[in-house]
Order: sequence, then C-alpha cells, then structure tokens
Amino acid sequence: MAKRSFWAWGNEADEPTAEQMKTAAGELAARYNVSLNPVTPPNTSGLSLRKPRITPPSTLADICVSDDQDRAVHTYGRSFRDRIRAFNFDFPNPPDVVARPRNEQEVETLLEWCSNSGYAAIPFGGGSSTVAGFEPPDGYDGIVTIDLEGLDQVFEIDDVSRAARIQGGIYGPALEGQLRPHGFTMRHYPQSFEFSTLGGWIATRSGGHYATNQTHIDDMVESVRMITPSGIWESRRLPGSGAGPSPDRIALGSEGILGIITEAWMKIQARPVFRASAGVTFPTFAAGADAARQVVQAKLWPGNCRLLDSVEASAAAGMDGTKALLLLGFESAEIPQGEFIQHAVKIARYVGGTVSDDDIKVSDSSAGRPQGETGRQGAVGAWRDSFLNAPYMKNHQAGLGFVTETMETAVTWDRWPELDRAVRAALQETLDRVCGGGTVSCRFTHVYTDGPAPYFTFEGMGRLGAELEMYAEIKQAASDAIIAAGGTITHHHAVGRLHRPWYDQQRPDLFAQSLKAIKKTLDPNSVLNPGLLIDSSYF
Repeated sequence: MAKRSFWAWGNEADEPTAEQMKTAAGELAARYNVSLNPVTPPNTSGLSLRKPRITPPSTLADICVSDDQDRAVHTYGRSFRDRIRAFNFDFPNPPDVVARPRNEQEVETLLEWCSNSGYAAIPFGGGSSTVAGFEPPDGYDGIVTIDLEGLDQVFEIDDVSRAARIQGGIYGPALEGQLRPHGFTMRHYPQSFEFSTLGGWIATRSGGHYATNQTHIDDMVESVRMITPSGIWESRRLPGSGAGPSPDRIALGSEGILGIITEAWMKIQARPVFRASAGVTFPTFAAGADAARQVVQAKLWPGNCRLLDSVEASAAAGMDGTKALLLLGFESAEIPQGEFIQHAVKIARYVGGTVSDDDIKVSDSSAGRPQGETGRQGAVGAWRDSFLNAPYMKNHQAGLGFVTETMETAVTWDRWPELDRAVRAALQETLDRVCGGGTVSCRFTHVYTDGPAPYFTFEGMGRLGAELEMYAEIKQAASDAIIAAGGTITHHHAVGRLHRPWYDQQRPDLFAQSLKAIKKTLDPNSVLNPGLLIDSSYF
C-alpha cells in the first residue's frame, strides 16, 4: 500500500514538488499583489514526535507500531488548520500507538486493553476528516489510534435484495472494485472517496454522489455492526422498520464515541448505463437557486443538481465570471435519461436559464455502444476535473500565509436568502478586517425539496505564522452567522472537535444527556474518541 503523506492531501507520491510550490507562490503573489518567498515541501526527516508513553501487551504487539511517520499521519485530518500544523511539524499530542487490527477479535482485544488501562481509543478510517474528527484528546496517559484498514472486504452480496455485507475499513475505490465484477455499485462518491472508508462514512453521516433524493449514507444502510467496550451492537437487517427508535440511527453520526463500526449491510444498485447532462447559465445566483428549487420540487431527482455562483463558475468551470452555472446530470441502469434532462432544462429555461441544445449530452452504453456522450468537455467536464483535483491543489499553497477553507450548511428555502446574505457578509467583513480583503464564493452541493445545502469558500492573504489565528476568527464569524440564520453547523463534514461549540447550540440539551447515558452504557470508562459530541466526563 502507498505510504500516506503526513501533511498533504493524498500519498507521499502526491506531494507537490518544490517547483510546483514555487509556481503557486508566484500565482498567489500576483493575485494579491504581495511579495512571497517560495517554500519547499517538508519531509519525514524533520519529524521529531514525543516518545511513546505506553507499550502494547505482547498479544497485540504484532499489529501495533509507534514510529514517528505513522503516528504523525494519524494525528491530524486534512483541514486547513491540520495541513498548516503538520507542514510546520507541530505535533504536541500524537497517538502513542497505531494499531491495525485484522479482525473483530483484535478490535475487541484492543478496546479491552484501552478500557482497562484508561487509554483513549481513537477509531481511524481514511484520515480525511476536516473537523478534527480523530485528533487525539488531551488529558490521557496513553492514546491508541485504531486504524481499520485491515477490515477491507465485501463479504457477501445479496443480488436479489440488492445489498452487500461490507467491512467498515474498506476504502471507496476498493469497495467499488469488489462490487464491479458483480455488476453493482454503491454509488457513494464524496470528494474524499479516494481516502475515506465505509465505516467513516457511516460514523460521520457522509454526503455522497447524489445531489438529490438518496444523498446521505443514511439512505443506504440496512444494518450496522459495532464493537463496543461493553459488547457487540448489531441491528437486524431490514429494508425499513417502525419498531421504536432505530439502532442504526444511533450508530449513524456517532463519530466513534459509541463503538467501532466493523461491518454493515448496505444497499447497492446496478451500475448506470444511461446518462444525460447539461450546464445551464443564469444571470444571477438567486435565479439559479430558484431553478434548482423548482427542478427538485418537480421530483425529477437528478443525480447532479449543483449550482455554482459566478466566482465558483469562473474558477471551476472556466466561465467569464459574470454568470452562475447550474450543473444537471441524470443516470440510470434501467431507463434512458433523455426525457428527464429535457424536462429539467425546460424548467431551468423558464426561470431564465440559458443552454443550447448542442450542450445537452445524452449517452446510452447499455449495449456497449455509446450514443452521444456526457463527456468531460465544456463547463460540466471542467467543473468535474476541478472538483476532483481541488484537494491536491491546496497542497501547493501551504506555508505561504494563505488562508482558505470551505464550510457547508443546509437551510430551508424560506430562510435561504437571509442565510446567504448573512454568511457572505460575515465572511467578507472578517476577511476585510483580518486579511485586508479576500474572496467569498458559494455553491450548492445537494438540493432537497425543502432547502439547499450551500457550500461557502473563503480565501485571503494572511500573515505567515498567524494563519491559524486568522482562520479561527473567520471561521467563528461565519459559524455564528450560520446558526443565527437557522442553518446547521455541518451538512456532511461531521462535528468533530472543530464544530462542537455550534453543535452544542444546535442540538437539544436533553438529547445530549440521553446520548451521554447511551455512551456510559457502551463505553463505561469513556475511552472511545473522548470529547466528541459530548463531554468525555460522565459527571
């Protein structure tokens, strides 16, 4: 397996070269009219972590490591603040041990060791968290990160019910690779797909490929199996049930505080062969939002219904910066999609959208003979390439004082205009004050019949060495605005440590007390991912 980078998105082989980072410095200097000194990427020779404070028992020694590179990889996720700290070799509280269990029995033994010893046990999926979802907590004499990459198999496929029993540590590409020979797909493609796992998707309530209808991992779960310090938690496999509160709903979004997800029965589907797509331009973002609302409320259920404001459309789709862009896409394994795209385009045109008939792409590979193509050309293809490459390109900008990040929410349509105004204003005002200016943009990643999931991006030229403080001020202003305007603090990036202050405002107090009682039952010594969702102490 390729070795992961300890600071950048991706593997060590994906780290930028010194020349690429020099180019990035030149581009930022020109954009913000400043002078920047190029930097070179860090390497593992600069790592010098705190020595491990604990030693695993002999029964676990062969699945545990404590070298600096591995522990650094398992300290931070890949948010802006994570990358900056790692780039600067700032690792004050790394895990002492990284364990890689090969089966459930070893997971149980690891949890027993941690629980009996009072060591923090941190479940680790793909390492792509942007909210400090697995960052080690303070106050523990020992920290053990439990990496589930060894639990990576599709065990069973029910082709009648279209479901599969899958281990929680499997990465997205491996999952799809094991389903593909059987003609199936789970069709859940978050931007972190390459570096995230099924267990991580479930634990964080991941949002994936579809922009409408079945968008969250929640919609695909039939049954979840977790290992907890108190025993096995496994729900009955069912297509649906009205039998009391759902055990699966408690596991979904639990972020590793209740147990370690080792298996799940997941809904799968036949691989799509019919596709259709179009990019529709609008004079304003508001007009595009109205079109997206009408398309989704017509219940056409496009797989892609992503709206980019003029800034996003220019940067990601090569447009001229004066128009918003609505990306529409349909797919199916059974039904040609030409009529669906035509209906959606008709709605978009009625609201003021513009798209030529030549830019509406339809394909049919059901007989192995493509007819037309959805293609990677044009605005739709440019956006797709930009979307997939974006996390890698951020690696090039590290160490220059540049401050940039994304944050997402969801809100009902009636509150959307005010939330958009409030969040943009909060971001721009804080950027102007903290960075002396900057750019704010927005896109819809998912669209529901009752509201959109907007995704804001901000960037500005900060001061080298002060990036984290500047970022924190911008993040707080925007997060406060989101909560005040009635949005959620997170739509698909989870809560982690980063969003706790606002999550505490969003969720009911009685719910927190109930969750604490559940955790005390499942994790009586409070060792599983302490401090996430609720306080680690029971008293």
